[in-house]
Amino acid sequence: MKDILSAIQSRRSIYALGRSVSVSNERIIELVGEAIRHVPSAFNMQDQRAVVLFGDHHEKLWSIVLEALRERVPADKFAGTSEKISGFSAAFGTVLFFNDSATVQKMQNQFAAYAENFETWSAQQQGMTQYAVWTLLEENGLGANLQHYNPIIDAAVREAWDIPADWTLRAQLVFGSVEAPAGEKEFLPLSERLKVFN
Repeated sequence: MKDILSAIQSRRSIYALGRSVSVSNERIIELVGEAIRHVPSAFNMQDQRAVVLFGDHHEKLWSIVLEALRERVPADKFAGTSEKISGFSAAFGTVLFFNDSATVQKMQNQFAAYAENFETWSAQQQGMTQYAVWTLLEENGLGANLQHYNPIIDAAVREAWDIPADWTLRAQLVFGSVEAPAGEKEFLPLSERLKVFN
């Protein structure tokens, strides 16, 4: 088990993912649930939602993505697209992240003076939730990468898993065993990104 700083430092986009996972499905579900429960939200609006897909459900998602892309990607470029999607399908599972637009609308109505801010706050909460889940998976020895095939798959996803109409798909976090590490990452100097005044 890593400490939180080590998990933050080592969390990377891992694309070579497999199914040699020693973490139980129940533990993964617990991690996602705890992130959703404890990530802060403006006015405690709690609009973050998630669906965790394992096994055939995970593979079905990436079949949906592949078919949606088949209609959009030129035939002469589709082989590369198909290979990329096969890589996601070969992973252990996927977390689908949503926000509940009905909750956002309710907050806008309830706090009219701040109405224009709730969409921004919802996006911030969504990002924090995705990052928290990703980092928790890393802390538990799993690799992941974040994808955004929404909105082209939204209708098919809603139908396949009976997703409430008010849930808006925001991202797909693919996870599994790390079959090959991420490459080296370059960082801009902190002096260009961080200012401190004492």
